[in-house]
Amino acid sequence: MSFLTLGHRGVMGVEPENTLRSFVRAEASGMDAIELDLHLSKDGALAVMHDADVDRTTDGTGPIAGKTLAELRELDAGQGERIPVFEEVLDAVSSPLQAEIKDVAAARALAEVILERDLVGRVEVSSFHDKAVVEIARLVPGVRTVLIAGRWGADVVDRAKAAGAATLALNIRRLTLEVVEQAHAESVKVIGWVVNTQDHLRLARALNLDGATTDFPEIRRAGRFTA
Repeated sequence: MSFLTLGHRGVMGVEPENTLRSFVRAEASGMDAIELDLHLSKDGALAVMHDADVDRTTDGTGPIAGKTLAELRELDAGQGERIPVFEEVLDAVSSPLQAEIKDVAAARALAEVILERDLVGRVEVSSFHDKAVVEIARLVPGVRTVLIAGRWGADVVDRAKAAGAATLALNIRRLTLEVVEQAHAESVKVIGWVVNTQDHLRLARALNLDGATTDFPEIRRAGRFTA
């Protein structure tokens, strides 16, 4: 079974997260795929940022939903980087992408881009929200989806199956072999997040995970040699 390593918001341990600089570094580091986050701006652009507000990662303040793309472009997202839109990431790197959406509205906007640019084979869509996973699958036939959870109940595999998600992305600190085995028995893959240490990498291997999300390039290299 191949073990996939996903660059978390690019490689946010060494570059400003969710920036073109971070995504290019992730690709150069050989990540199997790149994970990113999407929010809708006030004027409907797919802004690449994790938080709903710009405060933590830029020199601005306030919610993304309250700003136009032009206003977002004025902000420094770290080391002079600007907040990119999803389409710019598509053009900046050629790697497979895992795009996390925060709600149903973002699902609809993302669906338009995936269909317009024929990205079903390249873009996997993830979300903490079951309804968003269901919506993107309805809008884009054949799209691969991931249900994310930080905390979960005994029904998490059933939730993934009900939403049509082929993969579960689960917090490595709470993950158990029982959950992984249950998922694999239902043909649902499991990736762990965020794997940033050798101990967590060994745990990911011991749990027989299908992959891991990491902030650091060296985890990808180490993962190739960890039994």
